[in-house]
Amino acid sequence: MPDPTAPAAPRPGPGTRPAVLVLALSLGVTTLSLLQSLVVPSLGRIEDQLDVSAGAAGWVLSANLLAAAVLTPVLGRLGDLKGERPVILAILAVVSLGTLLAIVTTSLPVLLAARVLQGASYGLFPLSISVLRRELPEGRLSVGMAVVSSTLAVGGVAGLVATALLTGDDGDYRHPFWIGLGVALLALALAAWLLPARPVPGVGRVDWWGAIVLGAGLVLLLLPVSQGHSWGWASPATLGCLAGAGVVLAGWVVLQRRTTHPLVRPAMLADRRTVVPNVAGLMTGIALFASFLAVLQYVQSPPEVTGYGFGVGVLEAAVVYLLPGGVLGIVVAPFAGRVVSRFGALPTLIAGALSGVAGFAVLAGLRAEPAWVIVAGVLTQLSVTVAYAALPALVVDAVEEEETGVANAVNSIARSTGQALGSTLAVTLIAGSLDPATGLPRAIAFTLVALIGLGASAVVVAVALLGMRADRRGGVAPRPDRLADVEQATAGAGEWSPVSGIR
Repeated sequence: MPDPTAPAAPRPGPGTRPAVLVLALSLGVTTLSLLQSLVVPSLGRIEDQLDVSAGAAGWVLSANLLAAAVLTPVLGRLGDLKGERPVILAILAVVSLGTLLAIVTTSLPVLLAARVLQGASYGLFPLSISVLRRELPEGRLSVGMAVVSSTLAVGGVAGLVATALLTGDDGDYRHPFWIGLGVALLALALAAWLLPARPVPGVGRVDWWGAIVLGAGLVLLLLPVSQGHSWGWASPATLGCLAGAGVVLAGWVVLQRRTTHPLVRPAMLADRRTVVPNVAGLMTGIALFASFLAVLQYVQSPPEVTGYGFGVGVLEAAVVYLLPGGVLGIVVAPFAGRVVSRFGALPTLIAGALSGVAGFAVLAGLRAEPAWVIVAGVLTQLSVTVAYAALPALVVDAVEEEETGVANAVNSIARSTGQALGSTLAVTLIAGSLDPATGLPRAIAFTLVALIGLGASAVVVAVALLGMRADRRGGVAPRPDRLADVEQATAGAGEWSPVSGIR
């Protein structure tokens, strides 16, 4: 039996309803993943309807990603200092405005401005994790974080399906934004109603100079990642941006070391406990978009011309081959949270990554039949759902409460960078293997993309194993704010509730 003298686990504040709070935050994070993915199938329609080149249309993705890189750490830090509620409400208002602008515009520059405003949505995830950490009791925290995190993957699938339903093969690219606007406004209303206003423990101020320098470095890094295929990987613009990113980011580390209240503590970035989830987040992002793009392109290829593929339309590709994994993610997320509570985040992360290894292996070698491609899609999306359940738990365990927002913001940037790399690698390999006779990719391109996803999943397994090995060799001392939790867990060792997920 647990020691009755042990400190009690933190309880939710007055009036907090954990299940409803998790639902409200999940809807906000769904806004992020919807707006991120619903433009991916629409890029061709944007080219046609706005009469722009493929390279120019690609900026619809790049502008959103670059804005997210600049804004996410600042928004995470603001939440730590000023409270999550006002920052979340402001983000959802700005995102709603940007989505409305995307609906009414007929100009690429204005659409890009709308996508920049939508880029603020990336701040919703780290702030949501901060709210959960502050409001939920210890026994519900892992499950709550898992459910909210799963919407990053599930919402992405929902965005692809929604786009397929509303645009088909020749619909208006603006139509899917109506769904994004509706979800954003509903999330805003629920957040205004349900999010509690609590005193925050954060002290200091926002390091604006640090934010500017970090933003510049991330832009210089992500710009060639997202545009390298158009510019050329050996072009002066690509190499110059990458070199500039190295110089600026190195200067940012020096600046942070000399700042009293830095935006991100350099020691936090170098801490093995945060390095593991950040590397895993980067690799999971690569696997996510490699899976999305490979499956969508492959199943739509006409077999009578290419000798592979199934010749399906956009709608069937999204509903039949991607939606099952999204639905399974909704079901699995709460169980993944309980697995994190019971066995730990690192073993859970390994299990998810092994699912990804299996899924990409199937996609590489057994994709001739539709059923096997569906299996591959389910396994790879399941791996992302489970990874996203484990990553915030690893970050939360590594930092103090007042750094939760900015630490998860850094992890979000790692995932976003991975997604950009995954999409860029997939597009580059597919576009670089075009058969002159048909104008369509050769089959080897999809094998290579699948192997990249497999390799990324294998790296996640490796870094998680290294983290577990370091823990067994002595690891790190518990954070001061977790000592009571450790004592309580030790006192109650051997007892686990399948409902709460606590030992």
